[in-house]
Amino acid sequence: MNISINQDNYENIDNFKKILKKDESTMINEALELYFQTQHKKLLEKDIDNENTMTNLDFDEFWNDVDI
Repeated sequence: MNISINQDNYENIDNFKKILKKDESTMINEALELYFQTQHKKLLEKDIDNENTMTNLDFDEFWNDVDI
């Protein structure tokens, strides 16, 4: 795996490493966990929205042309 980090992020890692007294790996793993949680939540919300768009018929539209 080849990962490159832009200069701003590199400086932030270096600064926060000193402030928080954490190593780079710990901070990057924590950041990735938060990122993946956020993305997972967005995907779930998108799935819910997509499901709702499939079932947004009102009562009359749903039962239109149904003979009982």
